Amino acid sequence: MINSENILNSAQLEEAIETFVHQFCAEKHEIHSQKVTWYTSEGQLEKIRQIGISKDGRPVDEVISEMTKEVYRYRGDANHPRFFGFVPGPASSVSWLGDIMTSAYNIHAGGSKLAPMVNCIEQEVLRWLCEQVGFTQNPGGVFVSGGSMANITALTAARDCKLTDENLHLGVAYVSEQTHSSVAKGLRIIGISDSRIRRLPVNSEFQMDTDRLQEAISADKEKGLIPFVVIGTAGTTNTGSIDPLETIAEICRDNNLWFHIDGAYGASVLLSPKYRHLLKGTELADSISWDAHKWLFQTYGCAMVLVKDIRHLFHSFHVNPEYLKDIEGDLEHINTWDIGMELTRPARGLKLWLTLQVLGTRLIGSAIEHGFQLAEWAQEALSELDNWEIVSKAQLAMINFRYTADDLTDEQTDLLNEKVSEKIVESGYAAVFTTVLNGKKVLRICALHPETTRDDMRTTIQLLDTYARELHERFRHISE
Repeated sequence: MINSENILNSAQLEEAIETFVHQFCAEKHEIHSQKVTWYTSEGQLEKIRQIGISKDGRPVDEVISEMTKEVYRYRGDANHPRFFGFVPGPASSVSWLGDIMTSAYNIHAGGSKLAPMVNCIEQEVLRWLCEQVGFTQNPGGVFVSGGSMANITALTAARDCKLTDENLHLGVAYVSEQTHSSVAKGLRIIGISDSRIRRLPVNSEFQMDTDRLQEAISADKEKGLIPFVVIGTAGTTNTGSIDPLETIAEICRDNNLWFHIDGAYGASVLLSPKYRHLLKGTELADSISWDAHKWLFQTYGCAMVLVKDIRHLFHSFHVNPEYLKDIEGDLEHINTWDIGMELTRPARGLKLWLTLQVLGTRLIGSAIEHGFQLAEWAQEALSELDNWEIVSKAQLAMINFRYTADDLTDEQTDLLNEKVSEKIVESGYAAVFTTVLNGKKVLRICALHPETTRDDMRTTIQLLDTYARELHERFRHISE
């Protein structure tokens, strides 16, 4: 008989866990003074490769120490208050605790009879989230791994509601130039070719141009095609822009199209009493994606897809295999495998429930509002400096900007801003990366951490300015 206790007994396990937790919490306590990013080298990668895979096993404390020093250390630390890189936000310690607890019990959360209380909690959280969106008739949803899976789940329901096998090849979907790439990927997976995806231009605020949307729908109808879905965005990845949701909803209603909102990033603003009005129109959608490991401060992967009518998910995903007969559910006793793609799945919703219970919605709403303030502080600091252009103003905790000067060519300006990003990341003080807007290389700050201070933001901007002016002077010398 193989007994894992021969390798790792309970006492050793407990000691290993205690040691790791103590070390992790100590690092977290000192996080403000630590580097934001740790880069590795080919030599470090080769060191890991040389370890190989153990045949006879190794002491757990030795392996954990090795992983801590040689693996986990090398990362961009999204939990750091000065990580301004991407929309996945910092994870609350409460969510981390919930993740530990859920992983420890290793619960199969695919069916209500396998984990009735888990299912009950997840459905209660989803019901409450639907209320925040404004879905009230027969709403529902399912926890998924992330925004990409949430989008493809909703798009599958849209396809099955509006198209048939016979006319699938005629179906047309509408997105904007700023729509997340996961949407196009999901559309291709459900059978919509690139030639049937209309990428519409955006206005000066980087929002979908709804006049062009209506024109595109009318033109496709005249061609004998079947427009079936529009994807609006509540909080684009590049700028935090919110598409004109109410106008899009009206166009969808008039043309009998499914309206999906990619709210992976911005839907969390619904929990802010001060800013939730920005998302007016979510209640008019047929479905919405919402990523809890972005602005709800959860560990990876915790996201939700919500629908106005749960029957659409049931219609798309319900199956009836023989081996599940004993635990088959219905619309009143939902098995999540009947409303989503996964059969075996973890209990993703428990850590979010724990976070909501411990922190409360008021504190979470305040943390979200703090992100708005951080972006405004960045804009304020930039406005005090020469040669900085605001490309996309502060909104939804984001701002895009770039250094520019009359004596720099477009190519030099792009290169300078790229080098500025590289230098601040290499410094370890902050992580600020680039994106492209209107064909220009720009710096982008996404500030979600509740513990980031005004001084953190102002010092980051000052450091960017210092690097930019040093590079500008160097470019001058080269051109002379």
